[in-house]
Amino acid sequence: MRDVIIVGGGPAGLNAALILGRCRRTVLLCDSGTPRNAVARRTWGVFTRDGTPPFELRTQAQADLARYDTVERRDVAIVRAERRDTGFAVTLADGTRETARKLIIATGLHQALPSIEGFDTYWGHGVHSCPYCDGYENRDQPLVAYAHGPSAKGVALELTVWSRDVTLCTDAHETALSDHDRARLDGHGIDVIETAIARLEGNGDRAERLVFADGATRACHAVFLMPVPCGPSDLIAQLGCDLTDKGTVPTGEYETTNVPGLFVAGDASRRVQFAVVAAAEGAMAAFAANTELLREDVA
Repeated sequence: MRDVIIVGGGPAGLNAALILGRCRRTVLLCDSGTPRNAVARRTWGVFTRDGTPPFELRTQAQADLARYDTVERRDVAIVRAERRDTGFAVTLADGTRETARKLIIATGLHQALPSIEGFDTYWGHGVHSCPYCDGYENRDQPLVAYAHGPSAKGVALELTVWSRDVTLCTDAHETALSDHDRARLDGHGIDVIETAIARLEGNGDRAERLVFADGATRACHAVFLMPVPCGPSDLIAQLGCDLTDKGTVPTGEYETTNVPGLFVAGDASRRVQFAVVAAAEGAMAAFAANTELLREDVA
C-alpha cells in the first residue's frame, strides 16, 4: 500500500506529487494524457513561466519528479476508485489494481462546448473560457460574450477590461436582462444580440465573424464563454463526493472533502481555474495528506 495515489497529471497533480516526493512519501501519479488545455498554445499568468506552452510545463514538471525515487508516474487512466477502511483501492485502465492510504483527485474538468459550428474548430484559439487567461492576447479587438441567464450581464461587462468592442450574444436562450441591465450595457457600448447563432467563421487559424440564423454577421476576434457547469470525474461520483450546482466539489481547508482521506485539487474544486491556482491547490492537498499521514504514523 502506497501513501498517496494522485489522479491527474496537470498542474495540481504534478505539484502535489512534487511536494509529497519531498516529504519522502510513496506516491503513484496516474494521468490519462488528455488535459483540458490540450488545445491551448500558451499558458499565461504563471510566475516565471508566462506564455510557456502547456506541454512544455508538463514535461519540465515530469522531469522534476524524476529526482524523487518514491514517486512513480504512469501514463494510464484510473477508471474506478473505492473507499476502504484502510484507505482507497483504484483500478487502472490496464486492469491493474493499486491501494493507498490517501487519494488526491486532480483530474480537472471536461469543458462542454455549445454545439455551434466552428466553436470546436477555434476552441483554444478563438473560443475561450477565461478572459484572465486569454483576454490580453485579444485586447482591443471585437470580442463576444457568449452568455445567457443571470450571469450574462456580468460576463459581458467583464470583457470591457480588455476591449471596448464587446457584443453580448445570447444565442436565443432565455436571458434575465432587465431594462436597467440593458441600459447599463448600452452605456458601456455593449450591443445585445439575441438571435440564434448559426456558425463561427474564420481563416482556419483565427476566428473572424459570427453568422446568425437570420443571415446577419458580427465581427468577432474571440468568443468568451460564460462559466458553465462542467462534468467532474466519474471517480468523484463513485466515491460519494458532494457537488455544487456547477459540478465542482466543495472543498474545505487544504482541499479536504466530505470523504475522509480524499482531497480534490485544481479545476474540479474551484471556479477560479488558473494553472497557477491549480498548482497551489495541489501543494495544499499534498500538505494536508502528509499531515494526516504523519498524525497516523505517530499516534
